[in-house]
Amino acid sequence: MSASISARRPAADIGSSGETPGGRRKGEGSLKRYLIVLSLLVVAGTAAQAKEHPGKGYIEKNGYRGPATCEAQGCHPGTAKIFLDTVHWKHASPVTNVDNLEPGKEYGMKNRIYTMCNGNDTVNNLKEIPPNPKTGKTKFTGCNTCHPGDHISDVGSTGKEAEAAIDCLLCHSSAYDFRQRKPFKDEVGRVVMGQDRSVKAAMAVGKPGVKNCMVCHEAAGGGVLIKRGFSFTRETDVHAGKGMVCVDCHGAKDHKIPTGYDPNNWASDGVRVACADCHGEKPHADEDINRHVARIACQTCHIPRTGGAVAKDFTRWTQGEDGFFEPTTLRREANETTPVYAWYNRTVANTPTFIGPKGSRGDPQSRIYPFKLYEGKAYFDRKTGTLLSMDFAPPMATGDTLAGVASAAKTLGIKEYDPVQGWQTVYFGSSHLVTKEKALSCANCHAPNGALNFKSLGYTDEEIRKLTSAALYFDKMAAKQKEDW
Repeated sequence: MSASISARRPAADIGSSGETPGGRRKGEGSLKRYLIVLSLLVVAGTAAQAKEHPGKGYIEKNGYRGPATCEAQGCHPGTAKIFLDTVHWKHASPVTNVDNLEPGKEYGMKNRIYTMCNGNDTVNNLKEIPPNPKTGKTKFTGCNTCHPGDHISDVGSTGKEAEAAIDCLLCHSSAYDFRQRKPFKDEVGRVVMGQDRSVKAAMAVGKPGVKNCMVCHEAAGGGVLIKRGFSFTRETDVHAGKGMVCVDCHGAKDHKIPTGYDPNNWASDGVRVACADCHGEKPHADEDINRHVARIACQTCHIPRTGGAVAKDFTRWTQGEDGFFEPTTLRREANETTPVYAWYNRTVANTPTFIGPKGSRGDPQSRIYPFKLYEGKAYFDRKTGTLLSMDFAPPMATGDTLAGVASAAKTLGIKEYDPVQGWQTVYFGSSHLVTKEKALSCANCHAPNGALNFKSLGYTDEEIRKLTSAALYFDKMAAKQKEDW
């Protein structure tokens, strides 16, 4: 879902869903390894911030001119060209684990259609919308608002002009003035995305901080905490509480950022991150808990809540106080929604009415994962059954949703279609909001009214009777309870 530039910023459907670490351990083995790694990260981060940027003198003397300055004096040679081949620039990539895709075609925010957004960079390109009939006002909106270029060199562009348009400081400056990053029309009427290329911003470069990432990724899908519904703060995630930042887990090499396997996050740079990268395959001191790791994902116990939008209706837009319209949305705060649990082998079922995990109890590659369940209402083509996309400019100005469908169809060259309303269910991966203190315990799952629906997970009635009996854990938990007292 695109966002109003004046109110919020959307984000690409990329790099936001890696498997975050979440194990519990006490004092031995993998805990020591983890503490050592964490200490090194903290020390390295402190040293990096304290060390003066080697290009300071050059920038003070010559100003900042974008990537040309970054590559001057041999500092970052060839980096701009390399960046043009990343998901953050292309908004698409080869996808090999999703059903019903066209072989050889790249997919991502550039061209995907699903009911969280119902548009993409192609049909909902950054533009000035028609004047609102009530107020006469207009504004800029578009899915590619978050693209780190100037919009003249847009999604997937190549060449020297594209290299020069890269907004390096958007991700790498802790002093970036985001008020400068807003669209405007140049002297020939082209929509241009502004950038902060000030000396002040250039003098504050370093590895991306939380704000650099979250200004886009936290506001994905039409507003803050809409799409995935997670906030990365000391209060909401144990890693943030330890002073870690996004790139401590999602550490890039040649600007290719590792991600997890969110069923709805298709585009990737081909590199992955997992909890076990830091925590190992036996992250707990308790071997009874470690035995669960083979079939239960770390997130299942350590991310017991999710948030964000649970449903949207793109066939009915609601008018706001500013006179503009937005899709009618049911939203939840972070940590407000209970996830659903399903077997997942990292391959994805993809149909017009369902996008979600594939897997089963009988599949040794599957583990139980938590997901945010989302439902979206939109227009489908009665003739083909396919989901129709939408250009948000017409409905945002007037509330006319079918005008948005017609505009998108024209852009895509679709001449005949018969729109009919329908619903699509989407499973979003849940990989942030990691907790240690509030992680699920034995009694949270192994109880008749527990978190896991063992029936839907493929267990027999007799197995369920045993799995939901306190006899499984009573002696151990009683001893621990006595110890705690």
